[in-house]
Amino acid sequence: MNPVRVLLADDHTLVRAGLRKLLEAIPDYVVVGEAGDGLALLELAQQLQPGLVLMDIAMPGLNGIEATARLVKSWPNIKVLILSMHQNEEYVRQALRQGAVAYLLKDAAPMELELALSAVMRGETYLSPAVSKGVVHDYVQRLRDEEQPATALSPRQREVLQLIAEGHSTKEIARRLELSVKTVDTHRSQLMRQLDIHEVAGLVRYAMRVGLVSF
Repeated sequence: MNPVRVLLADDHTLVRAGLRKLLEAIPDYVVVGEAGDGLALLELAQQLQPGLVLMDIAMPGLNGIEATARLVKSWPNIKVLILSMHQNEEYVRQALRQGAVAYLLKDAAPMELELALSAVMRGETYLSPAVSKGVVHDYVQRLRDEEQPATALSPRQREVLQLIAEGHSTKEIARRLELSVKTVDTHRSQLMRQLDIHEVAGLVRYAMRVGLVSF
């Protein structure tokens, strides 16, 4: 059997090194690439076509939740396992809603990583026992049926919202996204109107609450 090709995505080099070492000790898995942010991950995924991605949530530029959504949309066969320090149920729900099949806390034991990998490759969903217990039983109905304001935002709006929350100026956002300043201002105005939030501090709090950024 060919080994499972794995991509690692985390903005901390030491974390990636630790994960690589753990995976090297598990039979039938091989790390084929590493990325420090969501955009770099998407580029590597296109080049390397992995079977599995281990991804952090809190990454600069494009966070793990948004990167998961884009990854799964473009390559449905790639499985995404989220590795996060965040135990908040909203982070779990957002990750699963966008297509992740596992959510593992970073303080989990190495044996739990093996359990999660085995479950994922069997086509199952795996959640760390420490995360909200109610998620296991009702996430399917709640994630499919419940409408959240953040899910009503377009991918571009979520991207602009994340960059606003990370403290980037309008000019910086325009340069990063290759948009005009006027277009970014339009997105900002639409976000405020759509979310009924009329100041930047409120947008930052909202982005934190729905898991687009963490501080």
